[in-house]
Amino acid sequence: MHGIDEVIIQRQGSAGLIRLNRPQALNSLTLPMIRAIASALGDFAADPSIASVIVKGEGERAFCAGGDIRLLHESGKRGSAEAETFWREEFHLNHAIAHYPKPYVALMDGITMGGGVGLSAHGSHRVVTERTRLAMPETGIGYFPDVGATWLLPRAPGEAGTWMGLTGLAINAADAIHARLADHCIASSDLPALIEAIGALSAATSPADVHGVIQGMAIVPGENRLLGNRETVDRAFAQDTVEDILGALGREPGDFAAETLQMITTRSPTSLKLTLRLLRAGRNSVSLAECLNRELGACLGILYNPDFYEGVRAAVIDKDRNPKWSPASLAEVEDIAIDRFFMPAQPPLFAA
Repeated sequence: MHGIDEVIIQRQGSAGLIRLNRPQALNSLTLPMIRAIASALGDFAADPSIASVIVKGEGERAFCAGGDIRLLHESGKRGSAEAETFWREEFHLNHAIAHYPKPYVALMDGITMGGGVGLSAHGSHRVVTERTRLAMPETGIGYFPDVGATWLLPRAPGEAGTWMGLTGLAINAADAIHARLADHCIASSDLPALIEAIGALSAATSPADVHGVIQGMAIVPGENRLLGNRETVDRAFAQDTVEDILGALGREPGDFAAETLQMITTRSPTSLKLTLRLLRAGRNSVSLAECLNRELGACLGILYNPDFYEGVRAAVIDKDRNPKWSPASLAEVEDIAIDRFFMPAQPPLFAA
């Protein structure tokens, strides 16, 4: 065993095991953690005795609750380069996971949000449990769904990804599989046995062998709320503006539409408009790399957006859960203000 304390790198038979080890912070990602994960993935890819990689979070509560937004907040306030460095290295890691040459098994047990989705949903074998609570909650902190979410969410069935991106609400295992962000549900109590079974495969293991082990332990997940409300979601969230989405939700009957409408009205108006534009752009994009390049430009714009500092203050620093957004209404958010987030980052993450 080696690596830094916040990430533990081990072997389990033919499997390389990466354990996120900040349970007291819900395994939120720091820059040293991103670097340790990237280094381990490189080592495991080059090691012929390693057939697959498994990534898990320590503790009972979370796989990974996202990136270290305190660091991003403080870096932006100081005008330092730390935030940009964090995003660049995190997004390169997301891309590496999506193109990893060996089976990449993510155990999305417990809270899986923001950067945790980036660490898992790009992988080849994505496991959820009855404890999974998956979300892209960024519109609630004056931010937007990043880590390649603008590639993933538009590829969910219908408008499920638009619903996720704008509301920021958490979904369960069944919803995550429906949204194509996960593949199989396994009981959390069976995860140690799953790790052992994957590690027991030979070094010549194929992705199909890993899939077979996971499928053999899979259970039927619980209620699928997104699928159950698909017609409502697809009707309302197919609109081209946030205002029209809210109007459509107001015409839909039932508690689901009412709860969705209420939640969106608490989010940053600027973030809502930015998120919808990014999701629609992602739908028309040809690659994850294209989306990550666009997201990085928007990230750098976020550092000049007052809603990001106010959102992090209300959620993480003062914890009063009462952000004062500026502008305070959708009507006050001008198109030119959103255009500014679409300035390409220089240099780009990936060459066109």
